[in-house]
Amino acid sequence: MTATESAAETRRHAAVVYNPIKARLDPIRSAVIDQERANGWDRTRWYETSSADSGRSAAAQALGEQPAVVVVVGGDGTVRAIAEVMHGTGIPVALLPAGTGNLLARELSTPLNDVAACIAAAFTGDDRGIDVGTADLEDETGTRSTHAFVVMAGIGLDADMAQHTSAIAKKHLGWLAYVTPIARSIIRNRLFHLNYRIDDERVSSTRAHTVIVGNCGTLTGNLLLLPAAVIDDGLLDVVMMRPEGAFGWARIGTRLTLQGIARQSRVTGSMMRRTPDLLSLAYVQGRQFEARFDTPHVIELDGDSFGHVTRVRMSLHPGALLVRVAPQAFRRRE
Repeated sequence: MTATESAAETRRHAAVVYNPIKARLDPIRSAVIDQERANGWDRTRWYETSSADSGRSAAAQALGEQPAVVVVVGGDGTVRAIAEVMHGTGIPVALLPAGTGNLLARELSTPLNDVAACIAAAFTGDDRGIDVGTADLEDETGTRSTHAFVVMAGIGLDADMAQHTSAIAKKHLGWLAYVTPIARSIIRNRLFHLNYRIDDERVSSTRAHTVIVGNCGTLTGNLLLLPAAVIDDGLLDVVMMRPEGAFGWARIGTRLTLQGIARQSRVTGSMMRRTPDLLSLAYVQGRQFEARFDTPHVIELDGDSFGHVTRVRMSLHPGALLVRVAPQAFRRRE
């Protein structure tokens, strides 16, 4: 084997795993070719996701070829499925957001409408480790399953949104597609009973309309749901919403909006820290969260529904997923 042949075999290549429903491939291919030429990389390999597994098999196929980076083209659900395969491998993923919420991309300051910038970051950016959540689920028959998540897991309002909003509606309406399931859930305002435990603390009981377990805390529209959540701190943040009627929901909406505004300013942030907590928003934090429900409830992970469960156990793998971002784009929030 000549030196030229050896060098050719060891040239780096990227992999692109894309959701065919959401990806516009022509501008992506053009940007990829530009970066291949500029950085001397081998030809990029392309893998289409399947609706059967949301991208896990495509990610596994890409991983088998030992790419230098895996570019994920899709929304939070596609990222979640690929993170399930990629975490712990040491191979970074880069995001090209093409979903409805794109919450992980927002958390990482990834450009939302700039294909060239996202692809440039994939080839030349910095690698950062973020936490990956694990959700152990059990349904009423005792059947168990385990899944990863990188943004949020939810029971209640969040899960209603995931279960009752179609992919077609999200594609054409964006966040407006969630209006009907949100309104339906708020109007009913049904609270459920749960027993829960954080880490090794004693079991507590409460009633809630919605439970969110988050790895990062900001929703679309700069609504800050989990003020203490940091994507690489090794901790899960949990909020239990317990509103009393429409007025209670109005207070929750106002608080989440103000928390988002406060994060942008030291002055408003200081004011919010002196504001009394809402009884309708109960926050807890730890490395593991367990809960048992009297009746089955739908659960969502990163925007995808995973059916009804009666028990959940959630934990974190600190720094398990490498993400490649533009230099200086991702800074820890203090």
